[in-house]
This record gives sequence, C-alpha cells and structure tokens, in this order.
Amino acid sequence: MDKTYYNPEDLKKFEKVTDFQEKLGKKFFDYYGSVFEEGALTAREKSLIALAVAHTIQCPYCIDAYTEDTLEKGCSEEQMMEAVHVATAIRGGASLVHSVQMMNKVDKLSM
Repeated sequence: MDKTYYNPEDLKKFEKVTDFQEKLGKKFFDYYGSVFEEGALTAREKSLIALAVAHTIQCPYCIDAYTEDTLEKGCSEEQMMEAVHVATAIRGGASLVHSVQMMNKVDKLSM
C-alpha cells in the first residue's frame, strides 16, 4: 500500500473531533446534519454540491465521502463529473478575474 500523509481510514474518526471540545463539536455536527436535510434543495442536489466544493477545496476526505454519498443517492458518473467541472470553471474563473488587480497595478506603475 502506498504511504501518503492522507490516511483514508481517518475519515472514520471524524466524529472524534468532539473529544477535545465536545460542546463546539456537537454544535458543528448538529449544524452539519441540518444543512444536509431535505429543504429547498434535495439531499441528492446537496450531495452533488458538496462533491463539487470538496474538489474546489481539495479535501481528500470530503471527496471520498461525497463520492460515495452521491453514488448512494443515485447520481451517475456523468453527473458527478459535470458537478466537478462546474466547480473547476468557477475556481478557474475566480483565479482569472483577479488578474484585473494585476492589470490595474501594471497600469498604475506604468504611469
């Protein structure tokens, strides 16, 4: 087995983050659970959003968890990849739009 800093088995220990701060940990998990309940968005839609965000923030634990969750909620591989591409487009655009700041600085320094 390849050794990496990321240990997939640690995902199973997520609930233990309350061990060092039970009160705040419980509040987080209550909030987290509420966020993923059915609402204006379906649980399936929320799972796809979570999968896309997981890729944007590059969290391997979240990618594993929401890959499994989206599959369990009936999402196809095509839908999952499309969600990742949406996240990629937004992340790329967010980086590119900041080039305006660089362009403004160049203009100011060139005066």
